[in-house]
Amino acid sequence: MWIVFTLLGGVVLGFGPATVAAYVLARRHARGESIHWGDYWTAYRREFVRASLLVLPVALPAVVLAGNLSAVDAGPLRAATYAALTVLAAAGVYLGPLYAHYELPLWSYFPKASLVALTRPASTALLLFALSAMAFVTATVPVLAPIVSVGAWICLNTWLCLRFFEENEARLQAKGNP
Repeated sequence: MWIVFTLLGGVVLGFGPATVAAYVLARRHARGESIHWGDYWTAYRREFVRASLLVLPVALPAVVLAGNLSAVDAGPLRAATYAALTVLAAAGVYLGPLYAHYELPLWSYFPKASLVALTRPASTALLLFALSAMAFVTATVPVLAPIVSVGAWICLNTWLCLRFFEENEARLQAKGNP
């Protein structure tokens, strides 16, 4: 459904809402709630504008940086591009689950995702490893991978992040923070 709805939005405008709708439903699934086919369309339509405003400012620099990798041959510039992509990915792996799990002002999701990425290095490393593994599978098995890997990544990412969020909330409550 993610592929179909991304294409339905003309890729650029469909990417954000399709991704957010997938994360919203993955969160519901991870919590044991029932999901129906129409729920995806409902989430896609409801989150269309906010999801586009959330995802596009992160996706556009990622596309530019990925494009730079093919254009940059020099060692230090290539290393800087990889570093920038890694930092962006580190915050990006938390963005969808944060949006699906917490109600925050739209402008605060990326700073919160960046903060979580920085303060939870082991969790961030695990998520980046899982993302790398999914990217490897997608590159290795190009016929099956786009259909399976996006959904598998979103489900795994959501499941792991929900565990990390619960652990963080328990730790904050133990310290006396609400």
